[in-house]
Amino acid sequence: MFAKMKKFFIEVWVELKKVSWPTKKELFDSTMVVIVSVIILSIYIAAVDQISSLVIKLILKR
Repeated sequence: MFAKMKKFFIEVWVELKKVSWPTKKELFDSTMVVIVSVIILSIYIAAVDQISSLVIKLILKR
């Protein structure tokens, strides 16, 4: 059992060496894209929610 675990961790280590890790700049740029996208999507959803609520209130008032 321990031999299998050792083999597994050695194989994981070998695979991790093959990974192409991003640079700090690439990571920062990707993070900024995600943050900006989330902000834009949040604003859009909030606007649609407000408009939908207003329309439903106007329909139910009649």
